[in-house]
Amino acid sequence: MTIIYPSPIFGPVHSRRLGVSLGINLLPADGKVCSFDCIYCECGFNADHRPNLPMPTREEVYEALEAKLKDMLANGPAPDVLTFAGNGEPTLHPHFPEIIADTLSLRDKYFPNAKVSVLSNATMIGKPEVREALAKVDNNILKLDTIDSNYIHLTDRPVGKYSVDDIIENMKLFNGNCIVQTMFMKGTINGKDVDNTSDHFVLPWLEQVIAIAPSQVMIYTIDRETPAHELQKATHDELDRIGELVRNTGIPCSVSY
Repeated sequence: MTIIYPSPIFGPVHSRRLGVSLGINLLPADGKVCSFDCIYCECGFNADHRPNLPMPTREEVYEALEAKLKDMLANGPAPDVLTFAGNGEPTLHPHFPEIIADTLSLRDKYFPNAKVSVLSNATMIGKPEVREALAKVDNNILKLDTIDSNYIHLTDRPVGKYSVDDIIENMKLFNGNCIVQTMFMKGTINGKDVDNTSDHFVLPWLEQVIAIAPSQVMIYTIDRETPAHELQKATHDELDRIGELVRNTGIPCSVSY
C-alpha cells in the first residue's frame, strides 16, 4: 500500500510537556479538522485552513507508524511518547478507536517503555467508543480552559452544540484516568478581554477540577505566534500561583511557560 504524502507520522520532536515525542496526525495533511476554532491555535483559524486531502486511513497510519518505529529502533532516538495531536482534533477520525488499538500494539512491539498520549479538546468523549479508547492510553489529556461558557465561545469557539456541563460530567466518567490541560493567557480579541488568570475564572475552574479528580493537571500558556495577534502570555508568576492552588488540593500539576 502506498502511504499518503505527507506522512501522517511526524517527528520526533521535543515537546514542552512530553519529552521526545513522535507525532501521529490523523487529520488531512493540508488542512485542519477540528470541533474548536481557537483564537490561539498555532494552526490558524479553521476558516482559513479547509482541507482538500482526505484523512489518512487506518491502514495508512499503521503502515507509516510501523515504518517510523522500525527506523527509530535501528537508528534512534527512542521516543518517550507517541502523541496524537497534530493539525486538529484526533478523536474526530472515524476510526480513532481502531487506530488507538493499532498504536498500542505497535508500541508494545517496538518501544514498550514509551507512553501513548492523546491531546483532545474533549468534545467527543460523550461517545462511548471514543471514551473507551482514551481510557486505554497512558496519557488521556483533555482540554478544559475554563468553565465559563461565554469565555469558551469567545476563545475556543466550538463548532456546533457545546455544553461545558456535559464535558465536565463526561470527564468524571474516566474516574481519574485523565489529565486536565488548561491554557491560560491574557490580551484581547476584537477588543474583548481574554485574561483567564484571575480568581474569577480560576476558582470555579479549580472546583470542577477537584470534582473531576484527574491524575494530573497541565497548565500552560501560548508558545508561538497566534492568528489573533493581540494575545499575550500569562506570566510565570501567574502560572505558578495557579499551579500551587492545584497542588494544594493534592492533585499533581505541571506548569509550562
